[in-house]
Amino acid sequence: MQYTEAFTVLFSYSLLMFNVTHGALTDFSDELRNTKGQILELLNQLFNRSYYSEADYLQAWINLQYSVKRQTFLNSRSRGLKHAAVYGVNRFSVLSAQQFKDLYLRAHPDKVPRYRSFQHGNLGASPYPRKFDWRDRGAVGPVHNQKSCGGCWAFSVVSAVVSVRVKDGGTFQELSVQQVIDCAYKSSGCDGGSTVSTLDWLKQSGEKLVNETEYPYREETGVCRIFSRSHGGVLVKDYVAFNFSGQEEEMRRRLVDWGPLVVIVDAVSWQDYQGGIIQHHCSSEHANHAVLITGYDTTGEVPFWIVRNSWGTSWGDEGYAYIKMGENMCGVADTVAAVFL
Repeated sequence: MQYTEAFTVLFSYSLLMFNVTHGALTDFSDELRNTKGQILELLNQLFNRSYYSEADYLQAWINLQYSVKRQTFLNSRSRGLKHAAVYGVNRFSVLSAQQFKDLYLRAHPDKVPRYRSFQHGNLGASPYPRKFDWRDRGAVGPVHNQKSCGGCWAFSVVSAVVSVRVKDGGTFQELSVQQVIDCAYKSSGCDGGSTVSTLDWLKQSGEKLVNETEYPYREETGVCRIFSRSHGGVLVKDYVAFNFSGQEEEMRRRLVDWGPLVVIVDAVSWQDYQGGIIQHHCSSEHANHAVLITGYDTTGEVPFWIVRNSWGTSWGDEGYAYIKMGENMCGVADTVAAVFL
């Protein structure tokens, strides 16, 4: 959201003029030269390298052209929708769609049983509030940035544990995502993983999650550090995972009762997201990214879920996205997990 509409328009109407001779790239166009500084800023937000070749700049420019065409299409489909999502240039715009998918959409979906309300009953106060957010209760920490590691599955699980600890009366404490990335043997570290398998590993192994300061995030898969059973930490005693498709009203009740929910969504169109309520081009049954639902709002014309991502605060609405409730948008209800401590 930090990039202006004028910047987006510039990329929309500028044309890249270059020649390729025997595979070697020649002069950049005047348009590319004029925007090289902005491209460098976007590249540095992603990679923070000391040097980029002319080919790197050119590829980033080409990716931007495709990105802006995609944004124009997505925004055109939002016309007439109330409180619709807005799509525009951000740091991911210098990546191709395939690069974005390979780097950031690394969660593995799991087939889970359908939720049966009669098995769980009315767990909380009735009626449930029309608007609810665990952030208002101090149970949700700052938005994380997974950077170049495909560890969204670990961030969402650990964030849920942190929140439920506060919900249950404990103090807020950042726990180690790196510990889960390194040690959850059923997953593949920064190359991807499963939220359900990770929760099952935490329950079955009795592994305690230690403080972030004891096991800091490194943005890469490392060797698992083992702590003694007597070492302090947070133990996951149990979890549940259900398919709530067609039952999002019940899902929001369980969010109030159980705490923030770990979900896996189709986030292909999220590459360009800048804010507003996602209402189209976000399918179910093609899950690829793990996030945390912290709340919901049904008071307006378009009810929506409040979703905490792990791509930093420069993405979306200060790191958050909003998904229309009631239509299983993005597959938000297909794989839903809750943690119990």
